[in-house]
Amino acid sequence: MQFEVLAKCHTTRARVSRMRLAHGVTMLPTFMPVATQAAIKGLTPQQVEALGINLILNNTYHLNLRPGIQVLKEAGGAHKFQGWSHNLLTDSGGFQLVSLSKFTKITEEGALFASPFDGQPTMLTPEESISIQHAIGADIIMQLDDVVSSLTVGPRVEEAMWRTVRWLDRCIKFHQKSGRDDVQNLFAIVQGGLNPDLRDKCLDEMIARKDRVAGYAIGGLSGGEEKDIFWRVIKQCANKLPEDRPRYSMGIGFAEDLLVCVALGVDMADCVFPTRTARFGVALTRTGPLNLRLSKHATEFRPIEDDCPCPTCANGISRATLHHNATLETATAHAITQHNLVFQARIMGGARDAIINGTFPEYLKSFFANYFGDAGYPEWCVNALKSVGVDLLEGRPDIKVMPGDGARWEYSDAA
Repeated sequence: MQFEVLAKCHTTRARVSRMRLAHGVTMLPTFMPVATQAAIKGLTPQQVEALGINLILNNTYHLNLRPGIQVLKEAGGAHKFQGWSHNLLTDSGGFQLVSLSKFTKITEEGALFASPFDGQPTMLTPEESISIQHAIGADIIMQLDDVVSSLTVGPRVEEAMWRTVRWLDRCIKFHQKSGRDDVQNLFAIVQGGLNPDLRDKCLDEMIARKDRVAGYAIGGLSGGEEKDIFWRVIKQCANKLPEDRPRYSMGIGFAEDLLVCVALGVDMADCVFPTRTARFGVALTRTGPLNLRLSKHATEFRPIEDDCPCPTCANGISRATLHHNATLETATAHAITQHNLVFQARIMGGARDAIINGTFPEYLKSFFANYFGDAGYPEWCVNALKSVGVDLLEGRPDIKVMPGDGARWEYSDAA
């Protein structure tokens, strides 16, 4: 990996970087769509490439179960298997320790899973996780971490944090012995729950291993914790992580979350949100999500967004057409998916341009004004951005500030 910081925001911690990997250059900050089973649901690799996307995520746990490592090896790796010629990141399978917890037993050796398909036991050790990711051939690979729900408290959080550190050492040792550390780049994952002291201890341990990892991820969040705690953990980690390594916040997908994380110093994020929400008929726009299933859109003959370059909008497919077939025809899910991925890419691309041009604070203020309108700003966003010098309320004394996560959705035709 070649990683170079090209520009920094004069106010916030945001930055623009160039990350060169074996399959090309990815400009940061960026959003990574999730191709869990070696496919972005509903789209071909050629369609994804045509949207301007050049870094996606595959799931190690699921690819190990199906199609299996032998098939991937015979195919020449996941790039060839799925017809993807650009950059690829794999998670380690650690998240499944939470999402499939009822099928899992954690020991110091590793995680013992019962397959959700046939119930057969599978032991995933740190070494096995790296071995699977070697077979997949991803450009960025993640250490196996001991993941607990972000709502977990008590001694289990510290236990998981220290085990994550020990498992990192095992991942590093196995990866370096393989001789693949020059083409596949290992990232460490910072754990510690919502406890600042544990996060600091984990950060110190991970940073002490800086010369043996290519980058860092912030894990253990986006599991239902309060947003006002979420952003403080992100800031704590981003502030302390090395300047010359990429920083990846795992599981972040809402537009406001992405931009706050960028302002706090995050370079990369991933989430199933834009593709999953598309399959439920929800399109993402600069004025907030549109629930195209609602009857209010039945006679709207304009595209989702007039200035959007995605194939759906550029070809003039109307909101009315999408409403007519939302959740009924797969073609509609595909059309909204393309739009949503381009929306995410435009949000991050706009951030990169603004950072380079020295206008990122203004970009943030404009985005939040358009996205939330007169409905009011989420209090956590106001607090988070104020902590890095951006006052969303400046010049807007009458704007409401909403407690809670403040996510904006169309729930009814009256919305």
